[in-house]
Amino acid sequence: MIVVDTGPIVAATFQDDKNHQRCVQAFMRLRVAKRPLLVPSFVAGESCYMLGKLGGSKAEAAFLRLLESGWFRIVDLTESDLARIAVLVERYHDLPLGAADASVVAVAERMRVTEVATVDVRHFSVVRPVHTHAFTLIPA
Repeated sequence: MIVVDTGPIVAATFQDDKNHQRCVQAFMRLRVAKRPLLVPSFVAGESCYMLGKLGGSKAEAAFLRLLESGWFRIVDLTESDLARIAVLVERYHDLPLGAADASVVAVAERMRVTEVATVDVRHFSVVRPVHTHAFTLIPA
């Protein structure tokens, strides 16, 4: 399992994004390997917002269809996830770490996932999860 951040979803959608090719390739490798791609609900919301803002309703709807098809698996947040997200947002205020990024950490911790799909190396290389010394970031 891999927890997915907003960045790779947006990058894979838009060919002019500097991370487009490596994100598309990473998603394809993960899909061929049948690795579940977990999207926290906060990331799904942020992705919809960004895709709609950058690409309009067609881009947003395409992502929603990927969620519906099972390409990505949406993960609802628990009350304990929300408590952990609040702690992370406060602890890493200097980054700043927002709720969507913190939800990636909280879900990864709860599900004991060590790999995160992100283009946000700065945030995810600084955050120290409770279940492992550091995340493995994809695409690397």
